Order: sequence, then structure tokens, then C-alpha cells
Amino acid sequence: MNWYTEQWSDDCKFSLRYNKELHSEQTPFQKIDFYEGEEFGTFFTLDGLMMVNEKDEFIYHDMITHPAFATNPDIKKVLVIGGGDGGTAREVLRYPNVEKVVMAEIDERVFRLCQEYLPVTAKGVEEDPRMELRFEDGLAYVKNAPDASFDLILVDSTDPISVGEGLFTTAFYKECFRVLNDKGILINQHESPYFAEYAENMKKAHRKIRDIFPITNVYQYHMPTYPSGHWLFGFASKAFDPLKDLKAAEWEKFGLETKYYNTDLHKGAFALPSYVKEALLSDE
Repeated sequence: MNWYTEQWSDDCKFSLRYNKELHSEQTPFQKIDFYEGEEFGTFFTLDGLMMVNEKDEFIYHDMITHPAFATNPDIKKVLVIGGGDGGTAREVLRYPNVEKVVMAEIDERVFRLCQEYLPVTAKGVEEDPRMELRFEDGLAYVKNAPDASFDLILVDSTDPISVGEGLFTTAFYKECFRVLNDKGILINQHESPYFAEYAENMKKAHRKIRDIFPITNVYQYHMPTYPSGHWLFGFASKAFDPLKDLKAAEWEKFGLETKYYNTDLHKGAFALPSYVKEALLSDE
């Protein structure tokens, strides 16, 4: 019997049984492992941390993508930072009005291995003519991008360690602000409010973003295989409030079938527990 185990805190571990390891590889950036199991299907880890699995990937990819489009259905140019599994780009490309999607992923091997072992997220992404794959550092890409060149930036990053560290800095968020147009929206991986280390990263990210963007919100979703299961995305914009400017009827006209996101849940996702609201307002 094989078990994948991840340390969620000093006193808490998460374990998942798998049938076999499909692939293991050390790239110049990180260690990539793919496993096949019963409960969550095929899943992969980066440096020993769960990234994506067949069973619950739709939750993450629904929630990083659709709230922005329901707030501004006219989004046409999208930048995905990270997102090497392809799932975020897959969801963006479902919108017929989207004209261009750039995915800046530092490690090409993540995408290539997902094409092979996790086609549920990566299949068809590269073939879409609107898709531009850039296998380079996301921070470097943003630094070199022209002003006001995107309607939406989706930061689909790992935790702020190793290759993901630069995507949680003030400098990075300032560059995102610059390359977004005057109606631009930034969605960023905002960690978890529950375990202490993740909660500290949550607070740091929120403080940095609220000093840069005039509109900042945080919304939640339930991700069973991420530490505590309670995870957050940040919503920052130059012009749009995700609640006041929600265009539910327009979004529903797209006719997209989603397994997690809907416009009722959109409103509820921004209703945060008291302890999370207090932590986000804290300057400590």
C-alpha cells in the first residue's frame, strides 16, 4: 500500500493512497511527481506539495477564472501567470469573446507532463489559435509587457516559496497594475486563512495589493486537497467591484456549464467568516 503524505502544519498531515507513481522528474526549477490513485484519480505534486488532481481540479479552475468574467464579460486579453497544468487557460478559452491568452509558465516540463498524464486540464490548450505559450519567468514577462496590454491577469501560482516566491512581492503586483488597462482585473492565489504559516502569507499578500489597487476584495472556495480545505483568491481591480458590478445575466448568456461556480455562489464567496475578515484588516 502506497501513501502520499503532505505536512499541512507541524501537527497535521494529509495522506492519500495511490496505486502507482507514473513519473518523477527533477527539473532546473522543481521536483515533479505524478501519481495514479482511486479517490482523486491522477494527481501531481511540485516539491512534495499537491497541485492538481482529476477529482477536484474543477473547483480551483472555476473559481480562479469565472468570477472575473462575471464582473466584466467583455474581457478580451488575458495573461495567466503560472498555470502550467493548463486548467486555467482551458477555462479562459471557453469564452468566445476572448481574443488572446498568454500563459507565462517558468517550467515547460509541468505543461508537457500534464499533456501526457493529466489531459483533463491540458488537452487542447496549445492547439487553440488564441493561445500563446511563453515558458519563462512570469515576473520577467510582466516587467517586459507594454503598459495597459491586458484586461485580466490570473496569477495561478504555487505557494510563495521556490519558483513562486517572486509572484507574491510588491514589485510584481505593481507591474501587474501597470500592464492592466484602466478596467483591468487581477486575480491572485491568496493562500489559506487557517494554518498559521498560510494565514501569514495571506495577510502579507493582501496588504501589498490593497496599497496598489483602488478596489480589493477576497473570496473563498473549498479545495479538499489543499491545506485545511479553506482557500482564497484575491480580486483586485482598477474599476470593477465584484459585487456591485456583477453582471449575472450577461455571464449566464455565455451558456457555460460549470461544476462549481455559479452567480449565486459568486455573491456568497465574498461573504467571509469573521476571523478571516479580521485577519485581512490587520496590519500586524
